[in-house]
Amino acid sequence: MTIYFKIILTVLLLTGSFFSCEKDSFVDEDGLLITFRSECFVSNFELLGADFVTVRAAPAVIDTVAQTIDVSVLFGTDLKNVYPQFTLATDCKLDPKITGKMDLSNLADSKIFTVVSGNRLVRKPYKLIIKYQ
Repeated sequence: MTIYFKIILTVLLLTGSFFSCEKDSFVDEDGLLITFRSECFVSNFELLGADFVTVRAAPAVIDTVAQTIDVSVLFGTDLKNVYPQFTLATDCKLDPKITGKMDLSNLADSKIFTVVSGNRLVRKPYKLIIKYQ
């Protein structure tokens, strides 16, 4: 009886270790769920200053065909310490990640943000163009 118990236990342990080593393909490297959604776009953009108040002079113009975001900011805005906020399509993520305030003061070299779809197969780079009013 004990030999059968040991064999069954060994088989169960080997089976469990085999299936636990399988890669979990439903979660990406950030721990976010990978879905079947292929659409990816920016639907809204906000730019906040150091005091978390908007520094936009007018609503941002988002062109999903040309993949650009044109935003006018108030004259004298310190763009070295701003917090961009993106509203994306469902299940999308942004690359690079925004983990805090950013330096967007180099107006000659526009920053590129890439929107990645929910299925992680479609990537669309959006060019952020900032102008003073």
